Amino acid sequence: MALPARQQFVYWGLAALVFLAVLWGLGAVLLPFLVGGAIAYFLDPVADRLERLGLSRVMATALIALIATLGFVVGGLLIVPMLVRQLAGLVAAAPDMTQHLLDFLNQQFPQMHQRGSVINETLQSLGEAVKARGGELAQTVLTSAMSLVNFAIFVVVVPVVAFYMLLDWDRMIARVDSWLPRDHLAEVRAIAREIDKVLSGFVRGQVSVCVIMGTFYAALLMLAGLNFGLLAGAIAGTLTFIPYVGAILGGGLAIGLALYQFWGDWLQIGIVVGIFGLGQFLEGNVITPKFVGQSIGLHPLWLIFALSAFGTLFGFVGMLVAVPVAAVIGVLARFMLMRYLKGELYLGQAGTEQDRRG
Repeated sequence: MALPARQQFVYWGLAALVFLAVLWGLGAVLLPFLVGGAIAYFLDPVADRLERLGLSRVMATALIALIATLGFVVGGLLIVPMLVRQLAGLVAAAPDMTQHLLDFLNQQFPQMHQRGSVINETLQSLGEAVKARGGELAQTVLTSAMSLVNFAIFVVVVPVVAFYMLLDWDRMIARVDSWLPRDHLAEVRAIAREIDKVLSGFVRGQVSVCVIMGTFYAALLMLAGLNFGLLAGAIAGTLTFIPYVGAILGGGLAIGLALYQFWGDWLQIGIVVGIFGLGQFLEGNVITPKFVGQSIGLHPLWLIFALSAFGTLFGFVGMLVAVPVAAVIGVLARFMLMRYLKGELYLGQAGTEQDRRG
C-alpha cells in the first residue's frame, strides 16, 4: 500500500533539506566530486557509443581519458596563457580606448560632451576604473576559486573521480534504480527520464554548442587580425547558452575592438560583423538544432535565477549544481501541474468523475 501523499511530501522534503545542508557544510569538499560527476555524465554517451563499436567499458573509458588528457594539456599550455595575456592587454588598453571614444563623441556631439560635463567625466573615470580594478578583479576571481579547494588536490581528484564514475556509470544507475519505491516505480522512472532529457539537452547539447561557437568565433576573429580576438570569441562562445546574450556581448566587444583597431578600414570592420552574422546563422539553423533539439524545457530566465540564487547561497559549488537542480525543479513542477489539471481541485468533483469515465 502506497504511503499517503502528505507523508511522502514530508520524506522528500526532509531529503531536500539534508541535500541543502550537505551542500552548505561540505561544498568545498564536494567540489571535485561534483565536477568529476558532471564530466562523467557528459561523456557517458561517448562511452556507450564506443561500447557499441566493440570496445569494452574499460577500454572505452581509457580511450576517452587519454584524449581528454591530451586536450587538457594542449589547453593548459596554449589556450589558457593566451587568454590570460589578452585579458591583461585588454585591461591595460581600456583607458586608451575610452579616450578615443571620448574624442569621437566630442567631435560628433560637442554640445553634449564638453570638458567637465558629467558624461565626459564618467567616460574618463570608466577607463581608469577598468584599468585599476580589472586586474584586481581577475586576481580576486582566481583567488576565490582557488580557495575553494587546494588546486593540486583538485587537479588530481577530478580526473580520478571522472574516470571511475564513467567506468561504473551504468552500474550506478542500475543500483539507484533498484532503490526506487516500488509503488511509484513507473512514475519515478518517467520523471527521471524527463530530467535526463532536459539535462542532456542543456549540459551535453549546450556545452557542445558553446565549445563549437567559441572555437568558431575565436579562430575566425584571430584570422581576421583582430586584437583580443581569442578573448572576444571565448566570451561569445561561453555565453551562447543564453539566447542572444553571447552574440550581443561577444559581438559588441569584437565590433567595438574592430572599430578601435580598424577605424577607416570598413572592409575589415565588415569582416568582423560578417563573422558574427554567419555564426548566428549557423548556430540557429544548424548547430543548435543538431546538438540540442527543439526544446530542452529549461527557460533562460529560470536558469539565470537558479545560477544567481545558488551562487549566492552556496558559492561556486552552488553554481555547479544550479543547472541539475533547476532541471529537477522544472520537471517536478510540470509533473505537479499535470496532476493538478487532472485532479479534483481543478476539475471539481463532477469533472473528475467525467474524466474517470472517459
